[in-house]
Amino acid sequence: MNTVLSRANSLFAFSLSVMAALTFGCFITTAFKDRSVPVRLHVSRIFRKNVEDFTGPRERSDLGFITFDITADLENIFDWNVKQLFLYLSAEYSTKNNALNQVVLWDKIVLRGDNPKLLLKDMKTKYFFFDDGNGLKGNRNVTLTLSWNVVPNAGILPLVTGSGHVSVPFPDTYEITKSY
Repeated sequence: MNTVLSRANSLFAFSLSVMAALTFGCFITTAFKDRSVPVRLHVSRIFRKNVEDFTGPRERSDLGFITFDITADLENIFDWNVKQLFLYLSAEYSTKNNALNQVVLWDKIVLRGDNPKLLLKDMKTKYFFFDDGNGLKGNRNVTLTLSWNVVPNAGILPLVTGSGHVSVPFPDTYEITKSY
């Protein structure tokens, strides 16, 4: 005999199977969409200081300061399956000690319904741009790139790099800090 519990179990299992199939169908409609857009980055000011690094051995390390502008239209990325975007600006450079250094300097979350057009002027870094030594001094190839994670309603979490980056040189001299 079919009891009420076995009928409820069958109905529940069938409902979950249908919802899983619908979720997969929703995911597949946007799975292969290109989510890259052109990004314009401009750096207006760069300087660095040589400060004491309190995180490790008591040595002095480079601390970089960057003022930048970002212009991007992210409207084409948003569709019905995008919940939010996690944007981040990263710096990549190489030193004698490390072949590849990557540092996140700034980030922002753009929710669906927010203004998707970025027009940010004279932004300062949100996070410290520390180097583990003196690798920023005179470094001629520090590349800034805007990337984002697309947070979907259903599906994978793609990592996308914008189609614009800028390479900036760091100065050979240190900014002098005043002691009072």
